[in-house]
Amino acid sequence: MLYQKNDTIRRNPRGIRRAVDTALEQFFKEAAITDSRQMRQLSRRQQIAETVVASGSVRIEALAEQFGISLMTAHRDLDELEHRGLLRKDRGVATVTPTSLTESSDAYRVKQQSEEKKQIAKMASDLLEPGETVFLDDSTTVLQMVPFLHHRLPLTVISNSITLMNALREMDDINLIGLGGRYHSWCNAFLGHMTINEIKGLHADTLVISTSAIMDGVAYHQYPEMVETKQAMFRAASRRILLADHSKFKKRALHHMARLSDFDTVITDRQTDEGAIRDLRARGVKVMIAPGVKV
Repeated sequence: MLYQKNDTIRRNPRGIRRAVDTALEQFFKEAAITDSRQMRQLSRRQQIAETVVASGSVRIEALAEQFGISLMTAHRDLDELEHRGLLRKDRGVATVTPTSLTESSDAYRVKQQSEEKKQIAKMASDLLEPGETVFLDDSTTVLQMVPFLHHRLPLTVISNSITLMNALREMDDINLIGLGGRYHSWCNAFLGHMTINEIKGLHADTLVISTSAIMDGVAYHQYPEMVETKQAMFRAASRRILLADHSKFKKRALHHMARLSDFDTVITDRQTDEGAIRDLRARGVKVMIAPGVKV
């Protein structure tokens, strides 16, 4: 197995991290070359792996519901992913493997739709006004805003993301407020009741956040503590901006976060299905489409 605890791994944690990244990359590129049943099975397992890697941990019952499969099938899929060293099953929950897949998870999410995220992030940064107080969440799309903030300074930025705070800490004219609470390594951020209590004592002019999935005009996420933290930010801001690349319209997640019509602006990219955009606008959602090459 990839994660056997031998002396080489203990002496070389970066080596296993590279092995994890390589194993993930190879698995997501893998293609079935036999019958359609095996193709569907591989595709489903790749989506399950993506869901768990993106969220850090997901209940197995939730995966079965999300992918429309039996609990037994979900366990078989997870057994295969566990055998590959990509995930772990424990007490009804599928989690990323605890060696330092937290960094692989973060790195994996950053790489997905990176060009689209940059275009979306740039458009979002253009909506900010110098002097504003802004909530920025832990999402990788929001993180892409950092290089574009120089022309919007000064700003007060409030965030629960250690990754974002590290990216902003040496930037001049940023008044940085970090939210504490319970640390979650899979997203390198603080979530939960203590974080929410800190948010309740604050107010921002603008909130910029992302989400895991969009279905029927509603934003969803796989992880309930993430949803609760984002909702607290939502309530504590005067203006709300949602960033969602085209892949979010093709995914499913379990927990309701917010209706898109409750956001002041939703920014997506040109690869988003035109029917989905028309549907959102029919629901009264203000949709902005970031520039870029449409494939």
